[in-house]
Amino acid sequence: MKKPSTKGGNGLSNHEIVTLAVYLLGGDTHYVDTEDIAVKANEIAPGRFTWRKYSDQINIENVRAFLSDAKKEKNGAFLRGAGKDGWLLTESGMAFAKARVAGLRNVDLSRERLSVKDRRWLQHERTRMLTSEAYVKFSMGDLDTITAQEAESFFRLDVYVTGNAREDKIVRALNAFGADPELGPAVKALALKVRTGGKNNDHSD
Repeated sequence: MKKPSTKGGNGLSNHEIVTLAVYLLGGDTHYVDTEDIAVKANEIAPGRFTWRKYSDQINIENVRAFLSDAKKEKNGAFLRGAGKDGWLLTESGMAFAKARVAGLRNVDLSRERLSVKDRRWLQHERTRMLTSEAYVKFSMGDLDTITAQEAESFFRLDVYVTGNAREDKIVRALNAFGADPELGPAVKALALKVRTGGKNNDHSD
């Protein structure tokens, strides 16, 4: 089936709309299901993702296609994930969503409330990070002395966490705490250190 036009409505492309849907559904801290995204995307742009013949039904395959488009570098690399696992915002996706969500019209912009589990995770992780050896050294201006093991421990990483699972932990922490006045600078600096294998210890902004 031919995809619908990728422009119109709020002046957003379809991969941008599904990214905003992921954001509104709390996809900065947890994976969001494709079907939930489809419903929210249709709320943002009514009719954009429905079948031509059955306009009351959402074409889930088109939604999946645009979610995949949102993963591509040429489209901003806004999302991580897959249909079977769900979808998570990247740092660039988070920045895009925050910048554009207020411009939506006739859409409920209230974000899905965090579950008790997610609230507990946020509280526990923040406390754990603030008391970690890596944070203590960072707060004293000793980023260069933070070992690779200490930096990885800050994100709950070890040799058994590899590939996508490794990056997911870093991205989730950046989304959750990157804007935190106290913890944010450390999260960003240590994410860079982990991603570059400790080779980049540049203190400049």
